Order: sequence, then structure tokens, then C-alpha cells
Amino acid sequence: MITGKNYIGNEQSATGSKTYSTFDPKLNMATEWNFYEATEDEIDAAATKAYNAFQEYKNFSGSKKADFLIAIAEEIEALGDELISTYTKESGLPEGRAKGERGRTMGQLKAFATLLKEGSWVEATIDTAQPEREPFPKLDIRKMLFPIGPIAVFGSSNFPFAFSTAGGDTASALAAGCPVIVKSHPMHAGTGELVSSAILKAADSTGMPDGVFSNLNSSGIEVGQQLVLHPKVKGVGFTGSIKGGTALYKLANERNEPIPVFAEMGSINPVVALPSALSENGTEWAKKYAGSITLGAGQFCTNPGLILGIKNTSLNQFIEVLGTEIEKLEPSCMLHPNIHNNFEKGKQELSTQDGTDVIASYETAVDPNYGQQKVLTVNGSDFLENPKLHQEVFGPFSIVVQCANANELTDILHQLEGQLTGTILGDASEIKTFEEVVDALQSRVGRIIFNGVPTGVEVCPSMLHGGPFPASTDSRFTSVGTSAIKRWVRPVSYQNWPQQSLPDALKNDNPLHIMRIVDSEHTNSKID
Repeated sequence: MITGKNYIGNEQSATGSKTYSTFDPKLNMATEWNFYEATEDEIDAAATKAYNAFQEYKNFSGSKKADFLIAIAEEIEALGDELISTYTKESGLPEGRAKGERGRTMGQLKAFATLLKEGSWVEATIDTAQPEREPFPKLDIRKMLFPIGPIAVFGSSNFPFAFSTAGGDTASALAAGCPVIVKSHPMHAGTGELVSSAILKAADSTGMPDGVFSNLNSSGIEVGQQLVLHPKVKGVGFTGSIKGGTALYKLANERNEPIPVFAEMGSINPVVALPSALSENGTEWAKKYAGSITLGAGQFCTNPGLILGIKNTSLNQFIEVLGTEIEKLEPSCMLHPNIHNNFEKGKQELSTQDGTDVIASYETAVDPNYGQQKVLTVNGSDFLENPKLHQEVFGPFSIVVQCANANELTDILHQLEGQLTGTILGDASEIKTFEEVVDALQSRVGRIIFNGVPTGVEVCPSMLHGGPFPASTDSRFTSVGTSAIKRWVRPVSYQNWPQQSLPDALKNDNPLHIMRIVDSEHTNSKID
């Protein structure tokens, strides 16, 4: 049952007077639920509980933390139809999407549990002593990764499960040994409360300390700002807009003790269509990209907002088919009136820029909050001269850039801001011919795709979901996949430390039986 209260560790709390409701975008009306915005005292209580819980939780074994994560997945599933119906009501997204995203969220939790049980993720590295070394003896030095402390996680609007309350940021932080305080997204606070109840039920059944997880409601920015500034919070995970992410990043760096902010933000995900792709399979690619542009009402961070090709008859045909195919598709409901309004404003602003022409625009009347797709085209020279055309429009929108030649295409790629993904369409042998284009694209993205669509992010150890700024605040890290755990840890070296006082991962007899680097060799053997 949804109460509208905050979770301060294991306790529900509603001491504030400010309330707000979530919104059903399909019915175009507020939901029946009211939520109590967290007060400054409640924020402080959550942070203090998290800090106190950290002193115990950071020392839990990988197996014990893994049991917690698995229990979270099981409790989320046990919420059943109530969770799915709440998700669809607050987001306007269909039931199939809700169930698929729930499965992904449960899969992420279980993947981190597997990582913890195996244990080598701590990167134990040992250089044994060489007391006889000349001219100076070599000391015994051992290093591994340790959690940094309580993490503030900001839920995203477009993924109420996978990038929100129990999503990748929360799962990876809990796996690392860091308590989590979620600043629930106001568009799906009911969904967030239900998932929070599942996390806390799992925490109780697996013996986690009070404060290992909290969930705070907020309709504005004040609660998030106070969380980031709280001295007991040691890191931030964020998925959302460039404006929001950079504001938090700046705030965190202005603290007396600056803390890391790992924000995954905007991206237009450029797609480069090489000549062979359009001459051999132009029609098929046009159909696939019509679907990719409109998938989920274009509300994916990997939506293909920019398609680049070299002027020729094949590109003309591709543009014609893309326009025809995209106008055939029925628009979908967007997440919220505010998101729909911003989409309309962005679409209108870019449509009025000099040099742009409309390829396709869905003009048939639709219900409120449904995103009517639109695709523009522009010459490469006009695109280069107008930075506004480089901006993301969050929704079913894309621009096809017609480049004069490969040099102009390369220049455009070099001028783009950092992106989450970049895609090359073409023949494998063509990559050699267009090496400069491929190199320029690779330098601007976190994931480079060959002959595919960018929408869809596989959750696996090799996935990099991030990229050069402003795609993310630190391109060395990912927010998807098990490597996401490395955002919430720091290395510590032990020098000449007594065996009995070392962490198990660094002891000579390797009681955890994990892979380690010992004197530059990978091994899980004991040290004699």
C-alpha cells in the first residue's frame, strides 16, 4: 500500500507539511496518491543512519551482501501486479515495458550478487617483501578496493525501475558496501515507495543494519541539494538532464570535502551511414531507424538524435523512406506533461533554424501528452555553423545531416560534444577507407556500435554506459554492468602489515580463494 511517507532507514516518516501528487499522463490527471516532501531533519536523520550503518555494512562478507541483493530481487517480484500497475499509471508506459524493465532490474541485482560471491572485483594486488634486495630492501605492500561511504542516488524519469530506486546505481553501491539514500523521482514516487518497501523487507530478512537504505520524497531540487551537501554523504549517482547533473557536480565540488558525482546525462548518439550501408540496405536501415527514433516515445538516453551521411542518391532515397516509415508509426504517450512540453519546445526551436527542412512530421491529432515524431534534414555546412542543432531534443526527434564529403563528416564529429554512443553503418571493409571518420567518432563516445541501433543497453561486464562530458561527468566509468561498482570504492595500500590484521583478500593463505595479482602474476594460490 502506498502511504506517501519517506523511509528513514526502517522507519516511515511524514513530519513535513509540503505534499505533492504524481501524474497519470494517459488520463492527463493527477493520481490519487499524495507524498510528503522530506524535511531537513528527515534528510539529516537518513544521512546519519546511513553513516552509522556504513560502519557495520562495509565489513560484511561478499556472500552476506549477495544474499541481500538476491532478497531485494525476490521482494520486488513478490510485489506483483500492484507494482506493475503503479508503474504504468505514473509513467504512461505499457505493461510489457514495465515487466521487461522489472526483469532487467532483478537481473542487475543478481549479477552483482554473483560478482560478490566470486570476490575478485576487489582487485587484490600484492607485492611481497624482498629484504635482501640491493641497494634497498623491498617492503611488503598490498592493495585492494574499499567502499567510500553513504551514496545519494537520484532516480531517473524514464526508467522507474532500472535507473531508479533499486536500479544500477543503488545495486552497485550496495554491492560495494555503501548504504544508499535515494532521492525519489517525483514523477514516479509511488513506484519508488513500493520498491523501497521491498528493499527494506529484504534488509530485515537478511540482517542488514538500520540505515543501509532510505528513500526521500521531493517535488523540487531542495532535498537533492541538501543531500549532496550533507557531510555524511560521500558520493552521488545521477541519471537525467545535463542541467541537473552539472548543477549537482558543481555543488559537490564546492563542499569543504568535495565528493564524486557520477552523472549520466544527455546524448544525441550520432549514427554515421557509410555509402555501402545506404546503397545496399538503405530501405532496411530506414525502417529500423524509424522504429529506433520512436521507441518508447523517444525517451531513451540512447535515442538516435543525429544521422550523418554523404550526399548522393542513396542518401536521398534513405531520407525519403525514413520519412515515409516514421509517419506510419502511431505516437506514444510521454512520461509527463512537463516532458511533453519540453519536447514540443525543443522540436519547434530546431525546426525554425536556418537551413533545416522537414523530412517527416506526424500531424494527425493525438491525445494529450503523446509525442508526435518529427525528423529534419540539414546540410553539413549549416550544421557546423549552428551549435543549436547539436542539442538533444528528448523525445521522438532526429536530424539527418547531409555532408558534402568525408572531410566535412569528420569535422562534424570532432565538433560534437561527448556522447553515450556512436554508430557506424556500412561494410566491414569500408572501415579501412573511412578510418578518420571512425577515429573521430570513437573519440567522442563511450560505446561504438557497428551495424545496429543504439537503443537498447545490454547489462553485462563489458558494457560501457557513459562517455566524454556531457554524456557523463567521468568517462572512465559506467553506470551499467558490474563494472559500475568501481564508482563507489577507493584503493587502499597496506605496508608491512601483520598477517592477522590484514583483510582476508590480502592474507597470504587467501581464505576467500579469489584471483589476485601477486608479484605481477594472476593467481588464486596461497603465498608460501
